[in-house]
Amino acid sequence: MNIPETLAPLHRIGLQDHELSILKHDPPPPGLVTMRVIEVQRDGVVLHDGNAEHEAQVLPALWRTLATAQAPGQLVPGDSLAVGDWVLSGREPDGSLWVRQRLPPRNQIARRHRDESLLVRQVLVSNVDRVLIAMGLDSDFSTTRLERYLLLVQMAGVAAAVVLTKADLCPDVESRVARAQAVVGDDVPVLALDSLAEAGALARAALAPWLSPGQTLVLLGASGAGKSTLTNALVPSAPAGTGAVRDGDRRGRHTTTVRTMHLTPEGACIIDTPGLRTLRLDTDPQALERGFGDVAQLAAACRFRDCRHQGEPGCAVRDGVGEQRLKSFHKLVREAERDEQTVLERKTERGRWKATGRAVRAWMKEKRG
Repeated sequence: MNIPETLAPLHRIGLQDHELSILKHDPPPPGLVTMRVIEVQRDGVVLHDGNAEHEAQVLPALWRTLATAQAPGQLVPGDSLAVGDWVLSGREPDGSLWVRQRLPPRNQIARRHRDESLLVRQVLVSNVDRVLIAMGLDSDFSTTRLERYLLLVQMAGVAAAVVLTKADLCPDVESRVARAQAVVGDDVPVLALDSLAEAGALARAALAPWLSPGQTLVLLGASGAGKSTLTNALVPSAPAGTGAVRDGDRRGRHTTTVRTMHLTPEGACIIDTPGLRTLRLDTDPQALERGFGDVAQLAAACRFRDCRHQGEPGCAVRDGVGEQRLKSFHKLVREAERDEQTVLERKTERGRWKATGRAVRAWMKEKRG
């Protein structure tokens, strides 16, 4: 990548060909400079220009524009500034720094969640080169959740690696690594690391292939998966707090409350994120089926074009995909279909199910005499 000298500092914080081509084709207007969002706060953002950090405010008009935007193929509108975004900012006469524009992101990791009765799209991070899916090898280990995280990453078009933490607390590391590898496939690396911060040198060695200068990584996982501990191992200067898991269910407490980007000694950028309690995929049923490549490939051989891979005769998917894999697929399709429904449609469907339940209970009562 041939980077002009004036943009060289930005390469240190993750500038890639996508952003470089945008800046070459449409240089920033006079008075505006290119910076990267490294933290989003309640009342502003923290930016980095490749040399230093700067606190900034965001123009209200930019917030409104992003909030009502609808990305191609997205049924749920909603966008926002996220850690990893590239922005154009300028200073006012009073010295305050304001974000005025956002460069189009090359990718976004996003999820959906319900805010009361509204379905909201939440962008977690932008412009990343690899996602490190962190999961503990303790009682929180779940191949079903791992499959969902991997699908989230793959549908965003981002490379993934699985980092299984707390290997020193697990008596059967090899078997759990094998189970994880079977879920994610041979193309996704699976690593097992200790939970101790002193193992930082080992962690950096294991992750060395992805820590080259200019690369951006993000850690995703549930609370208590060891993301902050791993961040501290990779970035000794990172002020990431760590905490113990609960004794009852071994679930973690939130020790990271905001997404923050740090620079590793090797030159890569790593984004630490709060644990995700729930993970609702940002997708529709058609895109979801494409995300399950094995299902999509086998579906072409089904007898019926509109086969749902449930009870139809001549279904090639049921014979070629494992039961648990197909169960996960159906569950996610139902979730995506519900997300497409309007409030009235959801209310009608709930009424239908309630009527069915009443009819079944009446039939059972009559049968019992």
